[in-house]
Amino acid sequence: MVRLGVTGGIGSGKSVVCRLLQMLGAPVYDSDSRAKWLMSNSVALQKRLQERFGDDIYEGGVLQRRVLAERVFSDGEALAALNAIVHPAVAEDFCEWSAEREAEGVEVVVLESAILLSSGFDIFVDRCVAVVAPEELRVARAVARDGASEEQIRARIASQMSQEEVADRCDYVIVNDENRLLWPQVLSLVTELR
Repeated sequence: MVRLGVTGGIGSGKSVVCRLLQMLGAPVYDSDSRAKWLMSNSVALQKRLQERFGDDIYEGGVLQRRVLAERVFSDGEALAALNAIVHPAVAEDFCEWSAEREAEGVEVVVLESAILLSSGFDIFVDRCVAVVAPEELRVARAVARDGASEEQIRARIASQMSQEEVADRCDYVIVNDENRLLWPQVLSLVTELR
């Protein structure tokens, strides 16, 4: 089985590429959604988060995201601590999930992660794909999707690893610039992997 990591910055279209891969029979593990699920459902993870950030980050068993965000995102050390707690839990969960897919005879599985390279999740995959797009298009897509301002989206882009570095560190690059069709690029990728 091939474990494929798909990454790209905000508005690049990595989720669209993952949906196409899923349509071609490759199960997709969305690390962002799964991290949120684990933070809400894993008792062990909840305990570790409460030990580090305080019991009040959960109310009635429900994660108080705003409370956690206030404690973390203005403090680099606290953010690093959060990542050091959550990332290993996500990595372990992905490894269990992909082992289950392998036992089912699946040929290709996908790990979707915006932070695939910066988090070190790339060590859990066999190949990496960067989804790239021109910055202006990325900004327009993210503004329309998230309802955020252009300045907020540009700030998020500036905080992420550059597209050029991501592309250089990946095995494959899919260009999502509205001039090149995605289907042929994804089909070519899947054909090569299989």
